[in-house]
Amino acid sequence: MAAARTASGKGLLLQLLRKEAPLPTVPSFAFVPRRHRHAQKKKWASTTPRVPCTRRALRVFDMTYGVQFGSLWPSIRIGLLSEQKCGALINNYCDAQKITQELEEMQAADFIWESGKAEQDRDPAAEQGASEPESCSETQTEPSEPQAQPPHSPFISISPNIKCYTFPKGDISLFHPARPDMLGVLGYYLLDAASVLPVLALNVQPGNLVLDLCAAPGGKMLALLQTGCCRQLAANDLSVSRTCRLRQVLHSYLPEELSEIVRITSWDGRKWGDLEMNTYDRVLVDVPCTNDRHSVIEEDNNMFNPMRKGERQMLPMLQVELLVAGILAAKPGGDVVYSTCSLSQLQNEYVVERAVELLAIQHDISIQVEDLSCFRKRFQNTFSFYPDCRLGELILPHLTANFGPMYFCKLHRLN
Repeated sequence: MAAARTASGKGLLLQLLRKEAPLPTVPSFAFVPRRHRHAQKKKWASTTPRVPCTRRALRVFDMTYGVQFGSLWPSIRIGLLSEQKCGALINNYCDAQKITQELEEMQAADFIWESGKAEQDRDPAAEQGASEPESCSETQTEPSEPQAQPPHSPFISISPNIKCYTFPKGDISLFHPARPDMLGVLGYYLLDAASVLPVLALNVQPGNLVLDLCAAPGGKMLALLQTGCCRQLAANDLSVSRTCRLRQVLHSYLPEELSEIVRITSWDGRKWGDLEMNTYDRVLVDVPCTNDRHSVIEEDNNMFNPMRKGERQMLPMLQVELLVAGILAAKPGGDVVYSTCSLSQLQNEYVVERAVELLAIQHDISIQVEDLSCFRKRFQNTFSFYPDCRLGELILPHLTANFGPMYFCKLHRLN
């Protein structure tokens, strides 16, 4: 009996030993060799910059604009860092009356119409002059040092077809995104209301051939079409992806038959003077720039990225080349408006001066620079203008009217 029990005990022990007991769980990192433990660690220098692009831009602006604007810079700086105020550009190719009524119920108003009404209230004689509007006076300037002269008349010719609604000063209300009507056409286009001023300054007349040399993203192109005066509009942008955006704007805001008068191209704007010289009655040159507001708010596509330092340094040269090409594309007697969304004198007045100088030396072309101070007087209740701009006009960001920055200057080609 004892031998049998011993045999059965040994049998049970052998059965237990044959069963595979589970191994104890060990953290997986215990098996990772030390030298491979951080193989996926980000390389700081090649990924995230040590200083964000927005902070880098703000440091540059504090140094340069602090000197340029002096005591005005703190208020401009706060405006740049605050939410931008938008305007609603009315699309005349939909039920515009219904759209304007809805916007007026929101306490928004057409700042272009309101400015004309305010000007008539200040000067009753303006009502008589409104039937025969005069543009700001022009004065011939020396090529090396263009100087603008005071206007002979306070009246300016403003297209009655461009309507842009904004909320009053100090009102930070926001517009709702536009909704398509029964035909799929959107009622208004949201943009910086200051962007409309270069189009107003261009003063497109019925039957004009118009060139928008750097047209994307399409707000100014759409404003030009709202005038109803363009016999043909050439909308160009070097970037193919941005020209796709232009086509989307046309599709969303214009009937198909009207799109036939628009020619969208993706050419190098610097060569336009050779491609179509002496062709257009009106040319808008809204050049690439540092885009100051974007640069202090958005990291994406920021001009102050260290990888774009060379591109940023070459901006003034590119801007001069584009402006020269735009003037060469204009007919003798044609008008050109140069614009940027930068506060920098290097990208604004100095570009205009250099372009005028090059045209005189290399092409024997004389240019008149128009005084646009009449714009400052007319739209002073909507925008904050810089009072010491030597050439053209500059709209400053301000908390009560947080539009801009927007610089624009009008040039008239004599020969």
